[in-house]
Amino acid sequence: MTLSTFGAIMGFASEMLERALDVYQTVVEKAEDPFLKETLQGLSREEGKNHSLMEQTRRENVTEMILEPITGLHQEDYEIDVKVLDKMKDVDLLKIALILEESEKKFFHDASSRVSLPEVARIFQKIAQRKEKNLIKLKALGLNQLL
Repeated sequence: MTLSTFGAIMGFASEMLERALDVYQTVVEKAEDPFLKETLQGLSREEGKNHSLMEQTRRENVTEMILEPITGLHQEDYEIDVKVLDKMKDVDLLKIALILEESEKKFFHDASSRVSLPEVARIFQKIAQRKEKNLIKLKALGLNQLL
């Protein structure tokens, strides 16, 4: 599905963050490595903050919604289907976190250049930068602790 309106992009962004928050809350409980568990807890808290920020941004900018069409964003390019199983190893949980962060970084980076409201574009850029930092942290954790 094409994300061709401001409302569709904001709705998808909020849903994406909410799904990731649900996944993080699940994988935190399954992690055995204390460093991974701590990192996942931090990512879960951050995801909650990002979701709250997105909901606030969505509410505050509804009256300023731009009706001009937005092109080049397709929901299926950013959707991921991760399955958290009962018996997953820490390395698998780390891979799930990497997939989530990469997908969100890509979406918020791409969307920031297509949203015409500067304040929303800045928030999207900010979230994309947070996701990049998270990826660096997760990759370092993987190299140092789990792999």
